[in-house]
Amino acid sequence: MSTTTLVVVIVIAAVVVLALIATLWLSARRRHLRDRFGPEYERTVQEEGGARAAERDLRAREQRHEQLDIKELPAERRREYAEAWSDVQEHFVDRPENSVAEADDLVSRLMDERGYPTAEYESRLRDLSVEHGRTLDHYRAAHDVKVRSGGGRATTEELRGAMVHYRALFEELLTDQRSR
Repeated sequence: MSTTTLVVVIVIAAVVVLALIATLWLSARRRHLRDRFGPEYERTVQEEGGARAAERDLRAREQRHEQLDIKELPAERRREYAEAWSDVQEHFVDRPENSVAEADDLVSRLMDERGYPTAEYESRLRDLSVEHGRTLDHYRAAHDVKVRSGGGRATTEELRGAMVHYRALFEELLTDQRSR
């Protein structure tokens, strides 16, 4: 075999190995994002119009999340929040619309105390998606009902459902106390 042929074979082999490594790396990165974001991965793919754009967006969310100072709550504060949630639920029978608004406020306060920015709804979704992607659909559904209830366009059953949805995120935020 001539030297030129050997060099060509080595170059082709190196290109094939590099392509295989790149494919495996991209596959592992995609799997990581799917695992971390859960259903939010597919939602973002739909919204962004493809996997590449969605993955770029999700990685940006991860990078932003790394800059947040997410903290654990002391046991006493967790207990106080749990009691506050019980109070909100008790008020539901007499004031369902107000209870949904109170639940939204309580979730926002809990997020804020944990270290999540709470300025605007869309930003909250993006920040929560990194650690709580599996409960975001609950939050979206609850928020939608809350918005409609402000204009009196939500039924009592929808308001009850909103409370269940808020509770899913609330409990996760309250009990997810891993150190970051």
